[in-house]
Parts: sequence; structure tokens; C-alpha cells
Amino acid sequence: MNTSYQRRSKDELARRVAQDIHDGACVNLGIGMPTLVANHIPAGREVILHSENGILGMGPAPADGEDDYDLINAGKQPVTLLPGGAFFHHADSFAMMRGGHLDICVLGAFQVSATGDLANWSTGEAGAIPAVGGAMDLAVGAKQTWVMMDLLTKAGESKLVQTCTYPLTAIGCVKRIYTDLATLACTPQGLKLVDKVDGLDLAQLQQLVGLPISE
Repeated sequence: MNTSYQRRSKDELARRVAQDIHDGACVNLGIGMPTLVANHIPAGREVILHSENGILGMGPAPADGEDDYDLINAGKQPVTLLPGGAFFHHADSFAMMRGGHLDICVLGAFQVSATGDLANWSTGEAGAIPAVGGAMDLAVGAKQTWVMMDLLTKAGESKLVQTCTYPLTAIGCVKRIYTDLATLACTPQGLKLVDKVDGLDLAQLQQLVGLPISE
């Protein structure tokens, strides 16, 4: 197989996600890789970032040496607060999430099915520590759920599957999947290609995923 293609770095992937966030959107960024999206919001575009631990109006990560550990996101990373930003009770934050007030949430995932089922809180392994947090509330409460992840596991297996084998977070919630190799849409008919990295053709991508992908 031709492997002349170059994978997107984590920052390149975050920039790709940020490109699709519309002006004026209220967006929750999940723990892990999705937090990088805050650093790549296009200049001049107003995006209101939400964190489930009770922040609205987050900015990019603080500069080196300017960390304030009294101001952290849900992943316990120091963040900045833009003018007009606010912080508030956890219960109020979950009311925003459950009440349909978020336009988009960007989450990581262990598996996503071709029709948008999401598994991102447990692998189901014995002794594994469950980490559901607010993922279920976000997945069903946000107007759109996007997933940001590497396409393959460390073992080289696709995280995109016909049917999730890990415990589900929510059914049919994922609209878009942003990966290091391609961006895909989940539809009732299966996966649809949005874009892919240069040098990777559709046949190669389908072989890596192991599922049909329409154009």
C-alpha cells in the first residue's frame, strides 16, 4: 500500500475542526485532544467556548509561565478567560448542556459507528476506570456532536466500526468525525467523505477503515 501521505498533527487536526465552527457558535470542547481547538479559532470569528466544570468564554491556553490553576477546564488544564467570560456552578453548566443551549460539542472517542453511535467513556475491560463525566449529557444535549480522534488505535485497528463493541455513550449522535487522515460525515446510509489528507486515495482509506465510504 502506498503510504506517501502525511498524517495531520494534533494542531493541524485542531485547526481543521476550528475551520468548521461557525461564527457566534457556543461550543463545548471535551477533555484531551479537543481542548487544542481553542488555540486555533480563526481570527475575527466569535466562538463562545464552554467547559462543563462551569466556564463560558474560554480563550486559548495561557502563555508559558502565566498558568493560573484557579482557572482550569474540565480536564484540569489551565485556561484563559476572554473579556465577558464567566464561571459558575457545575449544576448551571449541566443545565446548559442538557437544555440544548450548545451548538456543538467536540469529543474524543474510543469507537464511532458508521451511523454515528458513540462509545467514549469505557472500553469495558475488567478493572478499567469509567470516565463518563458529562459525555452523555453533551452527546444528546448539543445540537451537533463532533468527534476528534486518531483514525487508528495504537494496534492499527480502525476506531470507525460498523457496530460499537464498547459500552455506548449515546446512539446516533455523531454528525462529523475529524481524524488525522480524513474528515467524515455520519449519515443514516453510512460514512461519507468530507476531505482527506493529500496522497491518500479513497480506496486506501476504505481499506484502513474496513467500511464503505461514499463521496
